Amino acid sequence: MNQRKKNLKIRKMDKSLKKYLGAFKNLEKIAEGVKNNIFKKEHVEAVFKDRLSICEKCLHYDLEGKGCMAPGTQPCCGDCGCSLDFKLRSLSSECSKGHWGAKVSEETEELITKQIEKDEHTN
Repeated sequence: MNQRKKNLKIRKMDKSLKKYLGAFKNLEKIAEGVKNNIFKKEHVEAVFKDRLSICEKCLHYDLEGKGCMAPGTQPCCGDCGCSLDFKLRSLSSECSKGHWGAKVSEETEELITKQIEKDEHTN
C-alpha cells in the first residue's frame, strides 16, 4: 500500500473515531431523541419536521446510510453520523454544521418533560 492510500485510510479512521467519541459525549441527547421518537409529542414533531426540511437540502443528508454510525438508522447526517429520526427530535441537540440550533438546554428540557408527565398523570 502506498503512502497516499495509507494517509487516506488514517483520515477515514480519524473521522470515524471522532463520530464515536461525539456519540459518547452526547448519550443523554441521543437518549432524549430515542425517547421522543417512541413517545411522540406534537410540539416535538413540529420541531422534527422543521429541522428535517433543512436537513433534506443539506449535502450531508444521507438516505443510503453510508455515513451512519449505527447501520440501518438512515436517514442520517453524513457529517456527525447521527440518525436523524433521533437527533432531530432531541430538542437540546444542534446541527454539527450550524444549520439549526438547540431549542432548549438539556436542563430546561428535562424540567419541561417532568412537568408534562406530571400534568398527564393528574388528568
